[in-house]
Amino acid sequence: MILLDTNVLIYAGDPASPHWSWARATIADALATQGAAINAVSLAELYVGEPDQENAADLIRGWGVQILDIPAAAAPVCASAYVTYRERRADQSGRGSPRMPLPDFFIGAHAQVMEWAVATADPARFKTYFPSVTLETP
Repeated sequence: MILLDTNVLIYAGDPASPHWSWARATIADALATQGAAINAVSLAELYVGEPDQENAADLIRGWGVQILDIPAAAAPVCASAYVTYRERRADQSGRGSPRMPLPDFFIGAHAQVMEWAVATADPARFKTYFPSVTLETP
């Protein structure tokens, strides 16, 4: 299985995106081989910009992409990575961070505990905080 970052779905649905071809090919390749999925966090991110939320989920499922819950085993992995992020951010910039982990941390932790790859057009956080996760990028 390959876990798709939210940006992959956004780019796949926008022919004007510079990553449109890459995103569509990544989804197609994943579906033809190991399978493609998003988790509930990515779905929530998509819902933020979508007035017709049920259509968004149906569209994603129509592409053949599974929508999965995040396993509980990902919680401590997510928390540990996010604590490290918050500490680094405070040390480097003196700025605080929200107490709630950012979406990429939930996605990265999910992929790590399942030993799945992540497709993303924004690999920086994944590389830094989930170095064991294989990334597929443009």
